[in-house]
Amino acid sequence: MHNRFALLSLMLLSVSGLFSSALDAAPAAPNIVLIFVDDMGYGDLGCYGNTKNKTPHLDRLAAEGQRWTSFYSSGSTCVPSRKGLMSGRHPVFIPRQANGLNDDRSALMPAMLKRQGYATAILGKWHLAGYPKDFTVDSMHPLECGFDYHYGTPGSNDVPPPPGKKQTREVFDNCDKFSFPVPLIRGREVVEYPVNQELLTHRYTEEAVKWIEQQKDNRFFLYLAHNMPHAPIFASPEFQNRSAGGRFGDVVEEIDWSVGQVVETVRRLGIEKETLIVFTSDNGPWSCFGPHGGTAGPLRGEKATTWEGGQRVPTIFYWPGTIKPATIDDIGANLDLYATFASLTGGSEPSDKPGYISTDLSPTLLEGKPSARQTWAYHQNAFRSGRYKIHVASSLPTDPVTRRRRPITTYDTPLLFNLNADLGERDDIAEQHPEVVARLVSEMKAFHGK
Repeated sequence: MHNRFALLSLMLLSVSGLFSSALDAAPAAPNIVLIFVDDMGYGDLGCYGNTKNKTPHLDRLAAEGQRWTSFYSSGSTCVPSRKGLMSGRHPVFIPRQANGLNDDRSALMPAMLKRQGYATAILGKWHLAGYPKDFTVDSMHPLECGFDYHYGTPGSNDVPPPPGKKQTREVFDNCDKFSFPVPLIRGREVVEYPVNQELLTHRYTEEAVKWIEQQKDNRFFLYLAHNMPHAPIFASPEFQNRSAGGRFGDVVEEIDWSVGQVVETVRRLGIEKETLIVFTSDNGPWSCFGPHGGTAGPLRGEKATTWEGGQRVPTIFYWPGTIKPATIDDIGANLDLYATFASLTGGSEPSDKPGYISTDLSPTLLEGKPSARQTWAYHQNAFRSGRYKIHVASSLPTDPVTRRRRPITTYDTPLLFNLNADLGERDDIAEQHPEVVARLVSEMKAFHGK
């Protein structure tokens, strides 16, 4: 009898141990704060090598969380990047009409998280489609796409431009905080027109703190999508003329302050260890506009190009007690956040949607395993597989004077770069490695279904 009791006790302890291990391996579904900034370059933060812009809050998150060095935006401009982020689909497979995701609203990220019981809010820029005629009734309004609360602008802070003008360097040089007729909308009501652009970052931050305080007893998803540092750039009066990085540095440092306010709030409320914070940018910097744009650091290119500087962006994951500090050199992309959030929250993925390629990054975040993503397609002009990248056509920089796209050049032999050895894409090695070029061309065609 004694032996049978001892055996039963051992079995119970064993089951208990297995159950405990399972709990350790699968943390509870976290709150999620996704901070998505606009046109911030790979080299604009201290933790990515900038020596002029002071970003202590983001530098701390990078030191205490995971800093990714090969993380990509879905597109090299605003709308494609956001389409990929919210849908988990590569934008080349999404219809190009203004409301290309109109039939898939229930499959977007906020709707998926809302079905898991999350309170959901968007503060800032939406711009999932073209600029609507009346955003208050638009079918792609955030409140139609899974968000419970909305406060922000329909699109970029340069849309529409001042009457009779285009978004040129001259206009950015001479505009003031009210020059661009951009509305600020709460829910479906316009609350300020034109919005005072100097106050955008500060207002979104105040709203974020207030909303998190309201939701502290619920599971929540906050999408904090700053308009800045997209040109025209503006900072609050208390941040003006204080950065060694000039006016752009002022804007970056206010964003860093904003991140600090969000982190301080979850700490003060005692929910820091229950909250995953992700920081990333929608694409690279608009460097052609000089002091109104940032820097890609060691990378070649800028926004609207398929050089690394157009789509490789600063990205940090912070979840104290769950994500161990590390620098991750593996490939990831913002559209991978869909599968990652679904995995962490028990949500379902829309794997039947064309172009859904979102890859779960949670094994890397939680266990330090290599990223499952091995390739990346830069629109239709370039393709990466492992360390190698080909360009089959030139990138598409915008002329800062005319605002017109420059002509595309198609290469008879694709350019080939080893990104591990040549981060700046300066040394074309296609002639030395024709077999690598052929392999990547084949992989690229397979990806695009050709």
